[in-house]
Amino acid sequence: MDLEATVHMVLPLETGQSARGEWKRQDVIFALPGEFDRKLCVEFWNDRAVDAAALRPGDRVALSINVESREYNGRWYTRVRAWRMNRLEAQTGAPAGAYPPPYPPANAAPAGQQAYQQPQYQVPQQPQQAQPTSAAEVDDLPF
Repeated sequence: MDLEATVHMVLPLETGQSARGEWKRQDVIFALPGEFDRKLCVEFWNDRAVDAAALRPGDRVALSINVESREYNGRWYTRVRAWRMNRLEAQTGAPAGAYPPPYPPANAAPAGQQAYQQPQYQVPQQPQQAQPTSAAEVDDLPF
């Protein structure tokens, strides 16, 4: 099954050891487009888990997934596993220009290049209200 979705949240990476060796699992919550706000938790395993860990909220991706259900002790459990993921566009959850870019670590400028300069942001000025000039303008209560 193929679908397009937007990353809502990336959960912590889980690792473990089995008889076959080390494994990694990354769960990512996706927001699905549509009339109602629907969320879908998708599992990424091993090499794909490393790729999924690089996702950020707001990234749009195309997914190829398998949906499977299994019965255990009379209850049914459903898993959604991704087997392919392609980024559609580089997009963050914040609108462009809303936040400053991430800052590099101190002393990160290579030799011969200028050090990173923090961008300057201006706060919009609030319009000033006219000051009352007479006693009649100051007393604006109706009683």
